[in-house]
Amino acid sequence: MPSVAAARSAPSGTGRPDRFDRLRRHRRWLFGLVVVALLGQMAAAMVSTALRQTPTIDEPVYVGTAMVYLREHSLRYNPEHPPLGKLIIGAGLLFADARFDPAFTGSQGAVGRHLLYESGNDPGRLMLLARLPMILLTLLFGLVVYLFAGDLVGRVGGSVALALYAFSPDVIAHGSLATLDVPASGFLLTSVWLLWRARRRPLRYLPLAAVALGAALATRMSALAAVPVLLLLVVVSVWYAGRRSDLGARTGARLLGLGAAAGVGVGLVAIAVVWASYLVVDPRLGWATPENLRAVHGLRGLALDWLPFPQPYRDGMRFQFLIEDKTLSGFLFGRHYRGSRWYYLPAAMLVKTPLGALALWLAGTVALVLVPRLRAVVPYVLVPPAVLLAVAVTGSRDFGVRYVIFLPMFLAVAAAAVVAVRWRWAPAVTGALVLFVAVSSLSTYPYYLPYSNEAFGGPARTHRHLHDSNVDWGQDLGRLADRLRQRYPGERVWLVYKGSGVPSYYGIVAADPLKVPPSEVHGLLVVSNSRVAKAGPPLSTLIESSRPIDQVGHSITIYRRP
Repeated sequence: MPSVAAARSAPSGTGRPDRFDRLRRHRRWLFGLVVVALLGQMAAAMVSTALRQTPTIDEPVYVGTAMVYLREHSLRYNPEHPPLGKLIIGAGLLFADARFDPAFTGSQGAVGRHLLYESGNDPGRLMLLARLPMILLTLLFGLVVYLFAGDLVGRVGGSVALALYAFSPDVIAHGSLATLDVPASGFLLTSVWLLWRARRRPLRYLPLAAVALGAALATRMSALAAVPVLLLLVVVSVWYAGRRSDLGARTGARLLGLGAAAGVGVGLVAIAVVWASYLVVDPRLGWATPENLRAVHGLRGLALDWLPFPQPYRDGMRFQFLIEDKTLSGFLFGRHYRGSRWYYLPAAMLVKTPLGALALWLAGTVALVLVPRLRAVVPYVLVPPAVLLAVAVTGSRDFGVRYVIFLPMFLAVAAAAVVAVRWRWAPAVTGALVLFVAVSSLSTYPYYLPYSNEAFGGPARTHRHLHDSNVDWGQDLGRLADRLRQRYPGERVWLVYKGSGVPSYYGIVAADPLKVPPSEVHGLLVVSNSRVAKAGPPLSTLIESSRPIDQVGHSITIYRRP
């Protein structure tokens, strides 16, 4: 007797393909179009945003360092971050044919300004070329989100996850910048996904997971917090693969031994990737520890001495520890404070995440825990971001949700679990929430960086709740120049700008109001909203005696001084 599968595939009497096969092919094409459409709109949003934004605070450092990597093969700049992310940025700069003075010896902040504004280059073109590799990488991570969720609950769940990722204002905002937060988080997500797939084919996927983990470590040192979790997941994946294959006859102890050996192998490959990222820049590793770099003592110092990474990596971690030891300041819900608050990042995520995404994240997390067939993925999808978040909330830098940009990536995958819920209205509610996310995201275009959801007043009010990279990272200097030319030609301008751009390059002729008595400041007072949030005398005095008349990009306020 022919099998059911054969009967389904057999042609009908009319010679036409079976209806079931035709529907299956159409579904495949339909989901392919959904993926293309979602990633296409994301690409359009990121590229157009990258074209309009002037350099943010961190970007010139990374771009200048990347140029030094390419031209001089030197590690002397930006040692507090490993090289891989900047090498990816440098891949775009290969097409720039930029002028750069190899004799320049300024600081890492100065080297970026020198490249962008003082060497005769077009800063807009250079920044676009530096941002394009990150945009491409962000889109590829979107495919990882889709495939990871699809492995769990099928193509419908994959589409839900990809929609949340592709419409995430935070991912769009930071994925369109030449910075390191999105690539480090994306490489970690990729590694976790490959470890999940290794449960069925460990020999194929464990080496790839190791390379992805090494790429994360070679991009940002904060990824180190996830290493113990991922190595435990290696053991879990090998155990599962052994129990379901002909290795199942082996004892639990043997499987644990295989898993431990695989974990060591994954760790060694990841370490090799980190070393390779440094050797690509400088094959001789001509690095000398800066004389002004203070030693780190205690358990942290001991851990640094034992890390199997190059000396510049360990010195970079010393930089990071010394920054964490400083008492910095933050701004949350209208209050400027000294020090840090453990609840800052969760509160900031509550402000800056679309309401529909928050609902789906919660529902998907509950579904992962309650649906029996999905519980096995909980250690993969929920534990790594939970550990990273626990580490992040203890940090001293209350500067922005970019430090937890992994949350919208991992939780998009978790949200896909809602399609496994057998509730009558679940599909309709899920679709409505995804549509709500899409509308909220599209309505903020092109101001993704200062996005906040409707419960907190939208992007126009974000500066009342948050500061720094959550709203104002120096990205709107070009827009400010256009606004001053169009609406306020010939007026006296006083500027307090927080950013890395050079106002005079964009034609902004302004004076510093903090260098003269307040009685001499008349005309337009232009202040970055991050400076407004943390203003003390005399700036607060100037602001209180001025009248706000305009906003630029939701990140800069223009006041009228009588």
